[in-house]
Amino acid sequence: MARLFDPLQLGDIALANRIVMAPMTRNRAEPDGTPGPLMAEHYAARASAGLIVAEGAWPSAAGQAYCRQPGIVTPAHIAGWRRVTEAVHARGGRIVLQLMHAGRIGSRHVKPEGVETVAPSAIQARVDIFTDSAGMQACDMPRALGTQEVRGVVEEFAQAARNAMAAGFDGVELHCTSGYLPMQFMASGSNRRSDEYGGSLAGRVRFPLECLAAMADAIGPGRVGLRMNPGNSYNDITDDKPAETHLELARQAAGLGLAYLHVMRAPVAGIDAFSLGREHFAGRLILNDGFDGPGAEAAIQAGQGDAVSFARHFIANPDLVRRLREGLPLAGFDRRSLYTAGAAGYTDYPEAA
Repeated sequence: MARLFDPLQLGDIALANRIVMAPMTRNRAEPDGTPGPLMAEHYAARASAGLIVAEGAWPSAAGQAYCRQPGIVTPAHIAGWRRVTEAVHARGGRIVLQLMHAGRIGSRHVKPEGVETVAPSAIQARVDIFTDSAGMQACDMPRALGTQEVRGVVEEFAQAARNAMAAGFDGVELHCTSGYLPMQFMASGSNRRSDEYGGSLAGRVRFPLECLAAMADAIGPGRVGLRMNPGNSYNDITDDKPAETHLELARQAAGLGLAYLHVMRAPVAGIDAFSLGREHFAGRLILNDGFDGPGAEAAIQAGQGDAVSFARHFIANPDLVRRLREGLPLAGFDRRSLYTAGAAGYTDYPEAA
């Protein structure tokens, strides 16, 4: 019977335990998206996790959503991330990079001058985002991508995967939730296309599946993961049949030989996301959302998943693995410093005495 502290093989990635650090946007990169020394210090302090999934990095300038969000495009980005991966590996950890294209979630006040906000369809997201230069701003009205442009974005994801490997990552994860571009293609409320990337269910899931296949071809399927969350409405995303949509995504992704499926607990009644993943992905499963140590142990022992990821507990507890193993109290985090620049609330949380 598997236990939380047992080793685990995810495709080509060997984990020392089944505790995963979930990806969390923290907005600590340089203004141009380059990871700096603070990010290396932050991730290295949490290297005892079996696996770290580093925060969503944009694969192109059009994919940036937030101020001080990291990219994985330029030589400077790659060099900055290499400092992060070297620091994690020096402490025996494993780390993959989540690739995140924000699509219609974006603002001209965040992106470089002249970079457009693009999406499956020209439908504006009814959300505001923070900008360093102009405070809270409505998301831009996006321009719908042409068919050939969509294929170009698929190649951007493949190149981002190659860049991640050049930066020393152990693999990559496709961010396919939270209302960003892959989920925008999947959802009936944001995809009104009539070409091969819209219309039918098969058309709406084509884009994320092509991204996964291109990433797998670029770096090997055993180093590629997928994150999904059926029923998620974050960033003004709506879908007529979210369970059916994600079932099809999981079913087709299962044939790609991916390292894992990272599935978040469904936020709506009537959808059992964990069962959906187990029944239709048939590969390694990482469970996420709302777990404490005993709950994670019980889920692993019951065979619900192969690993459990923690987000908020890793913010204030860099030594979370030790605290869970020894039954030590968990520290709380300061919500006010989640997305601010600088070390406060990022690298200044102490380990347990």
